[in-house]
Amino acid sequence: MNGPGDAPPVQSSGGGTHGTIGNPGIEQMPPGGLHVSYRSTVELDRARLDRVVSAIAERLPGDWLLVGGALVALWLEPRRTTEDVAILGLGGTLEERMSLMSLAAELGLPVEALNSAADFFVRRIAGWREELELFRHGTRGRVYRPTVTLFVLLKLGRLSGQDLADCLAAIGHAKAQGSRFDAPRILAALTGLPPAAAAGLTRRREALRTALG
Repeated sequence: MNGPGDAPPVQSSGGGTHGTIGNPGIEQMPPGGLHVSYRSTVELDRARLDRVVSAIAERLPGDWLLVGGALVALWLEPRRTTEDVAILGLGGTLEERMSLMSLAAELGLPVEALNSAADFFVRRIAGWREELELFRHGTRGRVYRPTVTLFVLLKLGRLSGQDLADCLAAIGHAKAQGSRFDAPRILAALTGLPPAAAAGLTRRREALRTALG
């Protein structure tokens, strides 16, 4: 096993995603849901993502939460690629954010490739700390993932086509594994959302409702 300072560098492919809320599942999010305004200039496949997450667990002390497309690639859909790693420190500190940026630079990635903006949305889900499961344990740190319940709640605000596919994959995985998730809470959160502004969003919400039923 590589030591804390021996994780292999991740090469760029070129270039030149807590408080009380208003309904049982999710607070009203800004348009676009779990989204950030900037984009990394790299494309990370499953192998690169695995090296990045391993480096976080080996080099950075503390507890971390992995969400977004990087989690999907490592947990649900190996063919998935993404432009960043949505990961946040559970302490919510500036020091954690800075350590992520420093690690990105050490790995040869843009500093925004390790993106902790999802912190803003995660902490708006009531009881989010009770919805974490250990995903990766390293020499210095631990990386958690959201439960299926929290994973889907984080997707509801936007529920793009990709978000729906991710939710269906997570729900299907849970059912195949016999894992429990809180479908009533997700359905209540879905019902509490504002009316959809587009027919496509209405259809996606109904597809998710069907999968939960």
